[in-house]
Amino acid sequence: MAYYYNPSFFFLLFVTLFLTSDYVIQSDARHLLEITPPELPKPELPHLPEIPTLPKPEIPQIPKPELPTLPKPELPKIPKPELPTLPKPKLPALPKLEIPVIPKPELPTLPKLEIPQVPKKP
Repeated sequence: MAYYYNPSFFFLLFVTLFLTSDYVIQSDARHLLEITPPELPKPELPHLPEIPTLPKPEIPQIPKPELPTLPKPELPKIPKPELPTLPKPKLPALPKLEIPVIPKPELPTLPKLEIPQVPKKP
């Protein structure tokens, strides 16, 4: 005999268990919020003896080493090259272009149309 199981039954069981476990957590949290803990006295620490201060150690100063100054090398001066001046080329004068004037087209005027008015209801 074949066994047929209903998957909706297991889904319903899972949802039921999930909702009941969630309620328990919420109710526990509510109880924690409602409970006021008793006030405990603050503990007092015993007085500790003062620790004597030690003198600060003195560090001997070391003189800074000085580097000897070296003479700066002199570089020979390079003369700047001079470019020969070239005459500017003269361009021939171009004739001025005349643009022909195009007349604007005239559109015929249309008669004004009258729109009938709808009477208003009182």
